[in-house]
Amino acid sequence: MDKFASAVWKGGLKDGIGHISTESGVLNDQPYGFSTRFEGKKGTNPEELVAAAHAGCFSMALSMILGEAGFTAESLDTKAVVTLEKKDDGFAVTRSALTLRAKIPGIENTQFQELAGKAKAGCPISKLLTAEVTLDAQLA
Repeated sequence: MDKFASAVWKGGLKDGIGHISTESGVLNDQPYGFSTRFEGKKGTNPEELVAAAHAGCFSMALSMILGEAGFTAESLDTKAVVTLEKKDDGFAVTRSALTLRAKIPGIENTQFQELAGKAKAGCPISKLLTAEVTLDAQLA
């Protein structure tokens, strides 16, 4: 299965503007630029999109693993924080930190931690990232 997104950029780094679109149309010519990426201006940026993908992928992976173990989550609330750092050779995504708050009836914390760890390791987006991927998983 192939999925795609596209980006169009016009202009220089600081004065230019880009637009991101996705195959599904959920994002359609959404603007992004230097100010949304590095200066905190409202709008999206590549790291935010990676964080959204990682949080969503991990939640689905954990849901599958829980189901295989006989559990169904009432809720999985996952936040991913992607860290972009300046390095000698430019910028690099150095970390994706997952924070999970979960409500899962009948599960013991030891088993929950084990299954959450399996989901982190098995999530396709976790596998894609060469940066450190961390997980803080807690039952509600």
